[in-house]
Amino acid sequence: MYSALCYLYNMKSQIILWNLILILGISSCTEHPQNVEQQIEILPSWNDVKSKQEIIDFVTRVTDVNSVDYMAPAQRIATFDNDGTLWAEQPVYFQLFFAIDRIKAMANEHPEWDTLMPYSAVLQNDMPKLLSYGEKGLIQLILTSHSNVTTKEFEEIVKQWAASAEHPQLHRKYSDLVYQPMLELLQYLQDNEFKTYIVSGGGVDFMRPIVSDIYNIPPEQIIGTTLKTAYSYNNGHPQIMKLPEVHFVDDKAGKPENIQRIIGRRPVISVGNSDGDLAMLQWASGQETFLNVYVHHTDGEREWAYDRDSHIGKLDKGLDQAEAEKWTIIDMKNDWKVIYPFELK
Repeated sequence: MYSALCYLYNMKSQIILWNLILILGISSCTEHPQNVEQQIEILPSWNDVKSKQEIIDFVTRVTDVNSVDYMAPAQRIATFDNDGTLWAEQPVYFQLFFAIDRIKAMANEHPEWDTLMPYSAVLQNDMPKLLSYGEKGLIQLILTSHSNVTTKEFEEIVKQWAASAEHPQLHRKYSDLVYQPMLELLQYLQDNEFKTYIVSGGGVDFMRPIVSDIYNIPPEQIIGTTLKTAYSYNNGHPQIMKLPEVHFVDDKAGKPENIQRIIGRRPVISVGNSDGDLAMLQWASGQETFLNVYVHHTDGEREWAYDRDSHIGKLDKGLDQAEAEKWTIIDMKNDWKVIYPFELK
């Protein structure tokens, strides 16, 4: 009898203890309703502005299973331009800086370049003269500096260049000149099960060795301009050679064409900064639910201010359509707390 009473007493004590723990737990939850995830700020390098809220609202709608705009993860495709959208592009595209450095490195094997344009302009560091040769001269430099090597050799050349080369004005490695707010946007979308793609006019073999790790985007999701190639078995050592011929230009209409060819789905989020991206955004807009975003370069102090009259990243027709159709426009000067990652405290 005594043992039974002790057992009942111990059981009552345990019940009282567990009730006390439960009460304390409920009290704690009442005092601190937000969990850790909710306390983490979304897009922390953005000011509390319209563009940020439009992005968050869209992502919230399409990822909420109870929303009429809900999209399954397989539908969540986001495409981003690279130059001027994810990293800087002034005073010329970073790939042109690479081509210039590559031409200089190859010059000892080509003494004829001393008097042959546009190569002589590169060797004389005469940028105005080089640019005066227009698109044809720049393409010639790209073809010469990006070909007659294997894809593996070219990848190593790009990696070595990126590890040491610096921007002539900002004196930073080119990989440092990515936009911190856009890195946060990529991460935010990836965390919400969006499949993020780069769709750029830049060379795909130039971008992949540099930006894949920076953006957390695998090489197969990086789409760009391509040169023709030639495969050979090479006596048991198979290789692919890069040829000095353009295969496909991933710019303007080429962007939606490549998106359809390679991805096979329209993006529901499309982000660019220039008229070269307009066709990609128009392609995304041909559906009921989408978010188009333009990065507008308005910060002449921390970066560069340019749009309609710029020789690089011209934003004219795209800006008109964005304003008329109420697409999201990022005002870099007012919307972003910082521009580059190294500006973070």
